[in-house]
Amino acid sequence: MTKAFVFDAYGTLFDVQSVADATEAAFPGHGDIITQIWRMKQLEYSWLRSLMGAYEDFWAVTRQSLAYTLGVLGLEASPALIDEIAETYNSLTPYPEAEAALAALSAYPRAILSNGSPAMLDALVGRSPLAPHIGAILSVDAAGAFKPDPRAYALVEARLGVKPADVVFVSANGFDIAGAKRFGFRVARIARVPAAAVRAEIGKAAQAGLLPPATFYKALRTQLEGLGFAPDFEVASLSELARLPGIAPAAH
Repeated sequence: MTKAFVFDAYGTLFDVQSVADATEAAFPGHGDIITQIWRMKQLEYSWLRSLMGAYEDFWAVTRQSLAYTLGVLGLEASPALIDEIAETYNSLTPYPEAEAALAALSAYPRAILSNGSPAMLDALVGRSPLAPHIGAILSVDAAGAFKPDPRAYALVEARLGVKPADVVFVSANGFDIAGAKRFGFRVARIARVPAAAVRAEIGKAAQAGLLPPATFYKALRTQLEGLGFAPDFEVASLSELARLPGIAPAAH
């Protein structure tokens, strides 16, 4: 029985690609590659810090991964500029359907479980139209480990009092889907980038002899992981969640 919906934030409710205007403005001609490497390295640093037992919060990880990205590209930036660009993660654009989709699930408690630090998430949600539809914001900071570490997912039952089997966990990130399913949640994947579309992009890029950074990102970060932990549901957008089997209609 579904008793709660828990959402990933970055890449699921909020578009991480919306930092592109800031990266391009700071380094004209480099915005796309900065955006893609930054996000990939941001996630890698979260995994590395969890594995090494060297936790620092997501704001630190976000700054460190941006500094890495600029360094590997040979671009110079002061600490103040790094902070300025990193701040864009606190005002990401929600996906267009996110507010209506959350409203359509008003019959259920709705929460966020995110790698973001408490300050980042408070800013991100508070600056968005999604705030009235989110009952709880859970940061992995309380566990001292990033997703997909089971300690992060355990925060849901500890804070919401809902057993994993009664939670529909919603994510568009392959690593998060695998981790949440392994933990015991029922998982809904938001499949915004179909596998066929990625293959078509790669094929077109191969013919042109150049793989755009955004295509490389899609291939690595928007697809299901091949680890044997498949989602229970797969939908193309957040709007379809209210039509999942067994989901009650919104109260009016």
